[in-house]
Amino acid sequence: MAYSDTEIAVFDASWEPNMVANLVFLTRDGREVLLIHKKTGLGAGKLNGPGGKLEDGETPLQAAVREVEEELQITPTDLERRGELHFHFADGLKLFCTVFTGEHFTGTPTETREAKPEWFAYDAVPYDRMWEDPQMLLGESFRAWFCFDGEAMMKREVRFGDLPDE
Repeated sequence: MAYSDTEIAVFDASWEPNMVANLVFLTRDGREVLLIHKKTGLGAGKLNGPGGKLEDGETPLQAAVREVEEELQITPTDLERRGELHFHFADGLKLFCTVFTGEHFTGTPTETREAKPEWFAYDAVPYDRMWEDPQMLLGESFRAWFCFDGEAMMKREVRFGDLPDE
C-alpha cells in the first residue's frame, strides 16, 4: 500500500512502535565510521551500523552492546546515546530506534553470518547503499521521524539538539 498525501502517518503523542531496536555507529580517529554490509533481517543488502531488536528485559544500551558483539565479535566500551529514529512503514511496521555512538571497543571487527564490517572515511561513506538520509547520524544529537513505502522515503522530519530523558 502506498501512502497518499492525506494518509502519511502523523507522528504525535499517540504514535506507538510495534518494534524497538538500536543502531551503533563506532568511529575511529574522528575520521572513519565502522559500517556493516547487512546480510540478514530488515535492511539486508544495505550498509548500516550494527544493531537490532531489544530482547525482553534489555535496556537499549544493553541491547546495543549485545548486538555489536553478535554481529561483529567486538565489545563496545563507551557507547553514548546520540539519537532517536521513528520509522513508520506503509506495511504497518512502526519502528523506534535508539542510536548510539562510540570510539572504543575490545576485539577485532570480524565478519559473521549477519554482517561484514568495513571502515569508511567520513567523506567516502557510500550513502547510496544506505537507507535514505543517514548523514545526520554522524553529527550532533537528534530526533528524526520517517515514513517509508518499501525503501522509498515519503516523508521526514529531523530535529537537532538535546534528547529527552530516557
